[in-house]
Amino acid sequence: MVLDLTPISLHIAGTLVHPRPDATLFWPGRQTLFVADLHLGKASTFQARGVPMPGGDAKADLDVLSDALMDTSARRLVILGDLYHTAAGRRDGTTDDALAEWRTRHPNLDVLLVLGNHDAHAGLPPSGLDFEVAEEPFEDAPFAFRHHPEPSEAGYTLAGHLHPGVVLSAGREQVRLPAFVFGPRVGVLPAFGALTGMMTVRPATGDRVFVIAEGNVVEV
Repeated sequence: MVLDLTPISLHIAGTLVHPRPDATLFWPGRQTLFVADLHLGKASTFQARGVPMPGGDAKADLDVLSDALMDTSARRLVILGDLYHTAAGRRDGTTDDALAEWRTRHPNLDVLLVLGNHDAHAGLPPSGLDFEVAEEPFEDAPFAFRHHPEPSEAGYTLAGHLHPGVVLSAGREQVRLPAFVFGPRVGVLPAFGALTGMMTVRPATGDRVFVIAEGNVVEV
């Protein structure tokens, strides 16, 4: 699949952002790229529990993230929670090795991890990777960075956690697609990790919804 990286532009909280077909969100005014729910090491988690599954998911996801960083020339990466999937998925070392190799490609990148529910159990990234780690909400006007999609007095919330997907119907045919959902006070990014799955959400009246389909971002 060839991604169409022509920027989709919208304003939230009076600020221009671009939802992208690689499931990232770019804030050009601060040269900041947002990503949510990488869940690195999910395949390794299954392997550790005796379920046969091909590995390499962490490296593949991080390669896509590198492409997004290069395409946007972002200087800062904000991870909106759930960098890792579980502690078990890190025990063989391959997930942390993949992350360390990725970091060598982006030595000057500022990285902020806003802690999510999986991070509490999976553990923090190695200190040598120089990630800033923060509890939610992290304030950066006009936004509040969170993992859980809850309103904040500090600003418009950008979050993950839900792995949102939207069902589109055409007659008897249905398809569920990953989606960005922007409400009046909270915006939720799709999950970035390839093995994360989706949860079907029902947007409320007034929400703006952008689905990722065939390498494009389309408002529905």
